[in-house]
Parts: sequence; structure tokens; C-alpha cells
Amino acid sequence: MSKSLSRVRAALAAAGEVVEVLEMAEATRTAAEAAAAAGCEIDQIAKSIIFRGEASGHVVLFLTAGGNRVDPARAAEVAGQPLGKADAALVRAETGFAIGGVAPVGHLRPVTGFFDPRLLRFDRVWAAAGTPRHIFAIAPQRLLQITGARLAEFAG
Repeated sequence: MSKSLSRVRAALAAAGEVVEVLEMAEATRTAAEAAAAAGCEIDQIAKSIIFRGEASGHVVLFLTAGGNRVDPARAAEVAGQPLGKADAALVRAETGFAIGGVAPVGHLRPVTGFFDPRLLRFDRVWAAAGTPRHIFAIAPQRLLQITGARLAEFAG
């Protein structure tokens, strides 16, 4: 088992959340791929969008519904700092995950996060489990609680 997947499982277990992590036959790097693999609506995919906080120098996580696009200006406003592109090295160094498999939990260091209210419309959502082929389902309210993210309107 990959270290990334192990960290996600451990973080969920530490939060008292029992979930089944599924390994998909196909890649789930995009929301559309993940929705097709999970057999759910695209907005049930809790995609992890990462920016670099220009003031902090650290990553900022935006958990958004799969069909949404993060509006950079609105995201910067809710983050309270200008945001830039987070390169693969920064994402890996701070979250421990490769782009395309960034999980909402199990990061190497605490990450500031924001949560799309659209995800709360569903009984369950699907999120990356630390690799491009592993996903898990969870109640969005629990995901919000476990991640410590703040509800915010940042989609365009």
C-alpha cells in the first residue's frame, strides 16, 4: 500500500470515520473520471484544488463540487491573501500527495482549507484517497468537520 493511501486511511480512522477506500480500474485524476468510476453525479466529487498563498508561501486547499470552477478572485478574498499557482513540488512537500490524487485529509502539515457549500446538497460525496486511482465516499458534513475547512463561497 502506498504511503499516501496509508496516511489517508490513518487520518480517517483517527477521526473515527470508517470508510471503504476503493481502488478503481481507471484513473480518477479528474472529477469527470472520478464520477464515472464511482457512478455518481459530477458534483458529488469533492475535488481538491490547491493554490499557493502568496503572503504565507503555503498551500491553500479549496474543496469544491466536481462541476464547479474555483474563481481565483473570490478564492483570494476568502483566503485573505493573493493566491498563485501551486507547483507540483510545493503540493507534494506540504500535502504529501501528487497532483491528481490530493486527498482532503492526511496531509503532511496542517493546511488551510475552504469548503464549497454545494457539496452539502448530497448524502455522500467522493474524494481522492491519496492516489490517482483510490477514492472514498463520506457524508459531506463529516468531511467538513474532519478537514477543519471553513464553508465559503468561492466558485465562479
